[in-house]
Amino acid sequence: MADKKNHEKLIMKYAPFVKNIVERIAMRLPGHVDKDDLINAGIMGLMSALEKFDETKKVRFQTYAEFRIRGAVLDELRSRDVVSRSVRSKETRLEETFEALRRKFGRHPTDEEVSDYLGISLKEYYKLLDEARGACILSNDDLPPDYCEKYGTYEVLEKIDQNSPFFLLARSELKEALKNAIDSLPEKERLVLSLYYYEELTLKEIGLVLELTESRICQIHSRAILRLRGSSKKFRHDII
Repeated sequence: MADKKNHEKLIMKYAPFVKNIVERIAMRLPGHVDKDDLINAGIMGLMSALEKFDETKKVRFQTYAEFRIRGAVLDELRSRDVVSRSVRSKETRLEETFEALRRKFGRHPTDEEVSDYLGISLKEYYKLLDEARGACILSNDDLPPDYCEKYGTYEVLEKIDQNSPFFLLARSELKEALKNAIDSLPEKERLVLSLYYYEELTLKEIGLVLELTESRICQIHSRAILRLRGSSKKFRHDII
């Protein structure tokens, strides 16, 4: 897309775009993850996009770049395995608990029911949710090695441009199943997911809307994602 003369100028132009993508990913990661490293990975993704973008295709550069940037950041996280084995174990424990109680009660369990089932206090349960939050965005199979090549084709990205950012979920049976899973969530969890993924508010902004702390919103988000992952395993690659 760009010759050497304009390359640096374009990188500077899209640097805030890279930072925005990284910020949204980093909000759901353990605190020890260095955002600067992720931004550097995102810049590499942007550079790849600048080099490989084909202007003759019916795809906006921003759509193409976002895919490359996000893929580069997630690939960096995956290569570092920033989510420890113990965190993955806690995530699996919660996921299985949510699903077991959902099947038992015929509805999603309350926080009290989950903590009772696990034999821990509510305080310990909320701490467990906090500790598992990083695994909600990244697991070993969330990003295939051929992520960009397999899903970032111009044909797919053109359909994203023509429809919505959620095209990858839009195949009728997949979309309907996901809709049903989300509709079954408690109201507050549905609202948090809607504000975060559709309205693109930050967790802090959602907290202001709902008059809750950012930490509490983060717990609600993690809980909602874990419920969905437990009841709909096939959505592992789509709910991020």
